[in-house]
Amino acid sequence: METTHKEEARAASNEVALSGPVMDEWDPWNPPYPPCRPAPDLDLKSHARLVREWYHERSEIIATSRRTNIIIPDRTPWEVNESFYEELPSLLPILEKDSVRRFLRLFSQVGLSMGWGFIITPQTFTQMVKQNALKCAKVALEGKAPELTWFRANPNCMNRHGYFPLHQAAEMFSVDMVKLLFSYGASANVRTAGAHIVEDLLPLHVAVENTCLHKYLEDNAFPDQEDLEDSQANLNYICKLIHLLCLPEMKIFLDTTRLLAENTDSLVNELWNYIKDGKLVQTAVLLLAAQEQIRGGPSCKINGSSKPDGFSIKSSRKKNGNGKQDGFSIIINRIHTRTINLVVQTETGQKKKKNKGLEMEKKLTSAALLLVRAILKVGEDLDAYIRSHPEVPHNMRVSHKEVHEHVSSILKDGGFYPPGESIDVGNLCPYENVLSEKELPNNHGDMFRVEAGCQHSAKKVVRNRIPRGWELKYARRSFFPFWRSVLKARSCFKMIRLDDKRSLEGLEKSRGKSAGLGSSPILNPNLGLLGRAYQFSKHQPKRMFCSAALPLLKVLRNA
Repeated sequence: METTHKEEARAASNEVALSGPVMDEWDPWNPPYPPCRPAPDLDLKSHARLVREWYHERSEIIATSRRTNIIIPDRTPWEVNESFYEELPSLLPILEKDSVRRFLRLFSQVGLSMGWGFIITPQTFTQMVKQNALKCAKVALEGKAPELTWFRANPNCMNRHGYFPLHQAAEMFSVDMVKLLFSYGASANVRTAGAHIVEDLLPLHVAVENTCLHKYLEDNAFPDQEDLEDSQANLNYICKLIHLLCLPEMKIFLDTTRLLAENTDSLVNELWNYIKDGKLVQTAVLLLAAQEQIRGGPSCKINGSSKPDGFSIKSSRKKNGNGKQDGFSIIINRIHTRTINLVVQTETGQKKKKNKGLEMEKKLTSAALLLVRAILKVGEDLDAYIRSHPEVPHNMRVSHKEVHEHVSSILKDGGFYPPGESIDVGNLCPYENVLSEKELPNNHGDMFRVEAGCQHSAKKVVRNRIPRGWELKYARRSFFPFWRSVLKARSCFKMIRLDDKRSLEGLEKSRGKSAGLGSSPILNPNLGLLGRAYQFSKHQPKRMFCSAALPLLKVLRNA
């Protein structure tokens, strides 16, 4: 197309400059467009009309390309982004209320701070997603409101920090926002890039990795040496991990992961990467949430039952309804191949330290194989039970004891349960005081006292007292450390959470006391909610935080 442009331009006039990009690779931000043809025989008025028509056509081509294609990197000028932050204090309360009318009014007044280059700036739209402002986000994606002056949001435009709106929605665990973005063409296969973020992350990775920050999983699910000692220990650990993931408090996290997995390509390869890296918790989250896609499509019954028989589990040639090998068979084959390779490397290894690492990899691979077989056998029943949970934890009518009994029954029927033993899932305590007084709804205590037998009208009255988005915010903050995220793993400064009564001196004092603790896996209560210090290995992610925050706090104190 570029050659055609040049030939037409030369044929028309040697003085006509080529319009559009001159690069070999097509750039969606600056797409090729037809050049303006010279018209020497037209009068001035007709020529002006022709130029206007060409300019309108050119603008339409550029605007359509910028609104509908994947844009990497963010092309918004620095001064526009800086101007946006000046207007952010006015925008935040509008997005908090999700008021379309007020948003459009503000945009008509300061549109140059929130729109540039035919699109609403990625930074502006990211803020909408972060505030879970569904109505405002929908208006921005449609771009039909006159106040927007034909600006429109692109759900596939990277922001200045190196990630996309879908990454932000995955971090928020907002199923409604993820669905909205998908309905307007968001891609689940975009990856992070840039110096200020962990690169090559899919939105699915954000959901899976952040789910593993769930307090129940962080406190109880990550394996130690004893959990991988032998086959019996492996079975105990896998059953414990499955019990934790089937709790009602895990529902919104698994729902988000499932929705993203449905639209992600190469799902089996992403699962294999977790297994290969020895990340058992991440493997379990993705397996349980995305098992239908891993099976190769909607679940089909085998031998008249929803559960596969023993032969189909062992078979490496199991096919789905499309005649293709399903994801579970592919994963099991890869695990067997990896196990053989590890055995060969261990027998031929010379260095003791290297053999010790290979032994750990063999144990992790063996545990992963058991986990895959368990989800293959009983995953459909577990998934159906998880979906039956209420949307938000504070509305749940199911006790942990009842969940434990039901999940244990499913595992026993599938032959994946330690004989004569009871699974101890550990300490299950959510974070406390997760919302400020301003964030709490009026008379929110009434909501917890609504019984199942009350009339529908009474329920409606109580629900109307709840502020917008309160339930999602409460569910996230009760179990997910919102001040931490894989998207912020490489930020210059880490956000920490402090109680109002704690002073900076107290923080420094507690940090000084903890300096001699080394890498103890036990959380020091004097550290507040700074995170836990693990004994690091190549099989567990590093979870150290706030290394750069203390110098900043000292500067602020002395200011």
